[in-house]
Amino acid sequence: MRRCFQAGAIDDLSRGRLSPVTHLLVGWTALERTQKSSRDRALVVWIGLAPDLDGLGLLVDFATRLFGLPETNYYQEFHRVYGHGLPAALVFTSLVWMLAEHRIRAALAAFASVHLHLVCDLIGSRGGDPEDIWPIPYLSPFADALTISWGGQWQLVSWQNTVITAALLGIAAWMAVARGYSPASLFSNNADAAVVTALRARFR
Repeated sequence: MRRCFQAGAIDDLSRGRLSPVTHLLVGWTALERTQKSSRDRALVVWIGLAPDLDGLGLLVDFATRLFGLPETNYYQEFHRVYGHGLPAALVFTSLVWMLAEHRIRAALAAFASVHLHLVCDLIGSRGGDPEDIWPIPYLSPFADALTISWGGQWQLVSWQNTVITAALLGIAAWMAVARGYSPASLFSNNADAAVVTALRARFR
C-alpha cells in the first residue's frame, strides 16, 4: 500500500512544509491545561512530536541528494516503522513518567499526546499521489497485524492542514491572552512574556 515518495518528501523539506508546528499546536491546545507545572506541560507537548524521530533519516537523504552522494532511502525505510505505534507510545510515555513532577497525570497526557500525533498523521499526511496513503502500523516494529489506514487521507501539503494550523494559531493566541502564557514558553520564558504582552496589547 505504501509507495515511495521520497523525492516529494525531500522537496517538502526543502520548502519547509513538514508539519511539526501543527503537531505542537495540537498538543498545546488539547493538553497543556491538563498539567499542573510548566515542566510537565512542556514534556507532554514535546512528546507529541517524538513519533517523528523515526523520520530523521530524511535529513540524511536530503544531504546525499544535495551533495551528489549515493542516494539513501532512510526516510522511506524507517519513518512510520519505529515511532508511530503502541510500542513507541509506551516508551515515550515511560520517559515522561520518569521526568515529570506529577507522574501519573503527565504520563496519561503524554500517551494521549502521542496518539493525537498518530490521528493527525492518519487523516492528513498523504503523499503527492492519491495512492500514497500512509497507514499507521500500530504494533510496529514487532508486528503488522494491526495496521490502520484511511482512504480519505488528505495530502500533507494541503489546504486542510493550512486551515487547521491557522485555526490552532488563533486558539493558541486566545489562550495566551486569557491565561498569560503561550507556546513560546516551550522555548523561552522571555519570548513567552513578549508574546503575551504583544497579544494582550493588541486584543485587549
